[in-house]
Amino acid sequence: MAETNYYKELGVNKNATEEEIKKAYRKLAMKYHPDHAKGDKSAEEKFKKISEAYAVLSDKEKRKQYDEFGSAAFNQKYTQEDIFKGFDFNDILREFGIGGGAFSGRGGGRRTTFGGGSPFGDYAAYQQQAQGQDLIYELPLTLEEIAKGATKVVSFSHGKRSEKITVKIPKGMITGKKLRLAGKGEPGPYGGEPGDLYILAKALDNPLYAVKEYDLYIDKSVKLTEALLGTKISVPTVEGKELNLKIPPGTKHGTKMRLAGHGLPQMHGKKTGDLYVSINIVIPKTLSFEQKELVEKLAATGI
Repeated sequence: MAETNYYKELGVNKNATEEEIKKAYRKLAMKYHPDHAKGDKSAEEKFKKISEAYAVLSDKEKRKQYDEFGSAAFNQKYTQEDIFKGFDFNDILREFGIGGGAFSGRGGGRRTTFGGGSPFGDYAAYQQQAQGQDLIYELPLTLEEIAKGATKVVSFSHGKRSEKITVKIPKGMITGKKLRLAGKGEPGPYGGEPGDLYILAKALDNPLYAVKEYDLYIDKSVKLTEALLGTKISVPTVEGKELNLKIPPGTKHGTKMRLAGHGLPQMHGKKTGDLYVSINIVIPKTLSFEQKELVEKLAATGI
């Protein structure tokens, strides 16, 4: 069996530290990684060799065995399956800042953790199966659009071209909810399947309502006399309706009243959030002479 000098493959000496070995592999991996040297068969072969060298020299036990017995004896004891056993290129390449390629997860190919077998035996299959990166498009939506649904035109770029598509936004697509448009992401490397486009909703601020998931919150002011004697107020809904809300006598400042089912609809669900009305009692800063007389008489009664 031909002698293999793993140190020479990485361009380091036998006394190299772990950090020096790691640094050397990173530099070479950046150069010869299949995503950086597309279609170059010699680069692909070089990447296989440096990866095997790194798999051995980055493992303390394997490196010790290699140093002690030499290449020939080492390769009699360790098959290529043994060398790569438990060696996760995904985490290593990600740590080095090398995305995609033959070893990354969704958005850049298949995830392969080598629990027994060469990582390169199915590289040709990878070329056919690798999937393009997913794209995320953040779409601003008004509360009215979230409540009623909407049709939006989205412009985005993928690959080397721009595209416009019409997207139907369902009711209840609150901040953080996504729509998946299959095959609208980046094209797959080597003719693989394209990734997906995700439409990510972001609710725009509204001057009337605060929002917490599917519930809406609105402030309404009433006069002091209305709070004492009771009254009715009109409350707007996000759908554009007006609701009558009864304020009972003796209502306190900051009272929160619930209008069930008048919040935002749940996406793909049958339930709807609630509308909460916070009552603010307005205290006048100044009083007319007549008002002051009446308040003093009221105070005399013990109120």
